[in-house]
Amino acid sequence: MATFLYRLGRLAFRRRHFVALMWVALLTLAGVGAASAPAAGSTSFSIPGTEAQKAFDLLEQRFPGASADGATGRMVFKAPEGEKMTDAANRATVVKTVKELSDGSEVVSVTDPFTTNAVSRDGTVAYLSVKYDAPAVGLKDATKDALETAGDDARTAGLTVDLGGDALQAQPDAGGVGEAVGLAIAAVVLVITLGSMVAAGLPLLTAIIGVGIGVSTITVLAKALDLGDTTSTLAAMIGLAVGIDYALFIVSRYRAELAEGRDREEAVGRATGTAGSAVVFAGLTVVIALAGLSVVNVPMLTKMGLAAAGTVVIAVLIALTMIPALLGYAGRKVRPAGEKSRKSAEKDAGSVKPAQSAKPNLGTRWASFVIRRPAAVLLLGVLGLGAVALPVSQLQLGLPDDGSQPTSTTQRRAYDLLSEGFGPGFNGPLMIVVDAKNSDDPKAAADTVTEGIKGLKDVVTVTPATFNKAGDTATITVVPGSKPSSTQTEDLVHAIRDDVASKADADVLVTGTTALNIDFSQKLSDALIPYLALVVGLAFLLLIVVFRSILVPLKAALGFLLSVLAALGAVVAVFQWGWLGGLLGVEETGPIMSMMPIFMVGVVFGLAMDYEVFLVTRMREAYVHGESPSQAIVTGFKHSARVVVAAAVIMMAVFGGFIGSGESMIKMIGFGLAVAVLFDAFVVRMAIVPAVLALLGHRAWWLPKWLDRALPNVDVEGEGLRTQAEKDADPDEDRELVRV
Repeated sequence: MATFLYRLGRLAFRRRHFVALMWVALLTLAGVGAASAPAAGSTSFSIPGTEAQKAFDLLEQRFPGASADGATGRMVFKAPEGEKMTDAANRATVVKTVKELSDGSEVVSVTDPFTTNAVSRDGTVAYLSVKYDAPAVGLKDATKDALETAGDDARTAGLTVDLGGDALQAQPDAGGVGEAVGLAIAAVVLVITLGSMVAAGLPLLTAIIGVGIGVSTITVLAKALDLGDTTSTLAAMIGLAVGIDYALFIVSRYRAELAEGRDREEAVGRATGTAGSAVVFAGLTVVIALAGLSVVNVPMLTKMGLAAAGTVVIAVLIALTMIPALLGYAGRKVRPAGEKSRKSAEKDAGSVKPAQSAKPNLGTRWASFVIRRPAAVLLLGVLGLGAVALPVSQLQLGLPDDGSQPTSTTQRRAYDLLSEGFGPGFNGPLMIVVDAKNSDDPKAAADTVTEGIKGLKDVVTVTPATFNKAGDTATITVVPGSKPSSTQTEDLVHAIRDDVASKADADVLVTGTTALNIDFSQKLSDALIPYLALVVGLAFLLLIVVFRSILVPLKAALGFLLSVLAALGAVVAVFQWGWLGGLLGVEETGPIMSMMPIFMVGVVFGLAMDYEVFLVTRMREAYVHGESPSQAIVTGFKHSARVVVAAAVIMMAVFGGFIGSGESMIKMIGFGLAVAVLFDAFVVRMAIVPAVLALLGHRAWWLPKWLDRALPNVDVEGEGLRTQAEKDADPDEDRELVRV
């Protein structure tokens, strides 16, 4: 591996014009394709194998043209103080609004509050529902504008009007200003770490090019593969972070090779062969973790994972080829590591040699401190992360609805008006589908289901059954007494499925947005353990090959579990409990997004292994070259700690930039990933890892002989490069000429 990448790096350095033009051409091609690509259109959300999805599919089959998965809009009216909605003027305004909406495009039906009993008991609140023939993300802008215009007209007439429903679903906002701030912080850290504007610009440039190619490709494929906007946002988030980090490690190693006195082409080759090998395996762990999301069998999650994995692959390829090419262009503008400090030392010390005047850096001093007190550092790190992880025990999963929107939005105000007028459960009605095709008396079967549901707790309203034309399938609407995200509503769904369905002479299915959310959360919970086993197992095998050790990969996996649990604990504390919510712009607390745990497991595991590979491979390199276990730890920190810290700060800045997003999903993921990197890089990799390795000593690098023989030798440490250099050395180089 190291020898191949060494040759690749030197080739890219020599053929820099071709390599640079190739990547620029790919970016241009992808950009032109994205600009001319057809609009993505509607993006379906399905959860195969769940009861709610089966019910939706059955409704499509038995109620053709009903658009079971079509978007819904809701307009909520409140009468002025001292008036009622049933007053003549207010009634006329609502009737006019119903007619105005009925004439719109993509509209299937509009309900009249006065004929559907959609007026509150005190007469102050009423609502109408609009059914569309396209899913929420597929609605035309003109259709959404028509709904908002109708609401404005009703407000002009003196009513309080607010809009809800998924028809007003906002497109994800990537953060804009926050993302720019994150990149600015990354630029400052790069300048400090690499010592010059030119060197700092290389990782930023290559990361932006990689993300540009990745996101543009996603845009080109969006319509054909049914990709949503969130897919490209997450791909950009992860692609930027790993792209900058991978390039940083190669540029940093290049500067270190220059400091050893090697010429620029040789330094590029060695940097690509050593740090590039770590980049390849770090990238592989991220790809495994992201692509592994497909085992959950949720199409949306699978597409997000594969798209992000593709962007990571591009980041790896760019780091291995374009960075060596750009280093060729940079020439002497990228200086050897420590050049400033050496010149200063020579100036201050006169004839003192640089080696004599060199001082231990912060990484060396920290590693030495940990080696002296490994047990105390390990205990403190584990207990600290364990304390932060405690809120996980109170984790509540769900999907965001209008009740989790900021109070400044019309969706949230509509949600609150409905709760005020009709009760909290009115915002999450359940749809019961009675499949009586094989029943002797479909009507009696539906009546049995209706009466059974009425006898359950937390039920406010049960509508009469509505049959299809064939008379073999009925729908029943149930309004719970509690809000959609409550445990009481979840218990009601299970009661209908377990108790009522078992007594009916028909198949009874529960669906609707609330039931779909419950099924989605359950599916993700069930998939978490198999997903962990697959991803951690594959990465464990990969790290055994890289480190030639059993205990080092095991320690890496256990450290990851600590950091991801602590990160989830922080997410619960902020987004569910509201701690520091005001500081982070979290206006409303509620259940944690259902996909958050499994998504964080996938992404954080990949990123955690990045730091493990970059830090520990340098320790492994020192160990196989003859250093003691303790000295190898110090050497690894001496050369890698500064860069790993810089990489972690950059990644935190990039992820933290997405906290400013108006989309709650992106905000939560950005915060969770930023905190996870903080815990993993600074606590697990910088403290727990050296402490464990110090306690294990030589045992850390133990590998059974039979396994050592069976495993392929990937040579991440660059031993092949050293051997090749010794073979190529001039045997007469050190001989003295003797006069005879």
